[in-house]
Amino acid sequence: MTGGRAGRSPGSPDRLAEVADAAGRAFRLLPAVPEDVAPAGRPGPSQPVRRISTDPDTVERDLVRLVLTLVELLRQLMERQALHRVDQGDLTEEQEERLGSTLMILHDRMAELCADHGLTMEDLNLDLGPLGTLLPPPGTE
Repeated sequence: MTGGRAGRSPGSPDRLAEVADAAGRAFRLLPAVPEDVAPAGRPGPSQPVRRISTDPDTVERDLVRLVLTLVELLRQLMERQALHRVDQGDLTEEQEERLGSTLMILHDRMAELCADHGLTMEDLNLDLGPLGTLLPPPGTE
């Protein structure tokens, strides 16, 4: 996707408001959680439906949070794969050292990126409802 219509930059305030408005319309079409959908023959929810905030001021932070969440998920998957390879003895001692230091640097960089954007590593752990959280709790890896 490029800059959009002529004369508007992708980050201009009116463009952000337009995107937020479009997202708001899209989210109004969908229930936010399973409890918001009333089973057949029963009245709908008595309380307002929980929805994603489409405030233009929070869109950038929420997008950064989502991207960092995906990067953290991939980092943890790579770490598990590396540990599996170490356990199998597939790596030389030098490769193990290099892999370990690389993973530590990546973890530190993730913490820095979170701090730069006012997030904690816990903020990246999305709640998937009945499935639990996306990332395992610290110390259970």
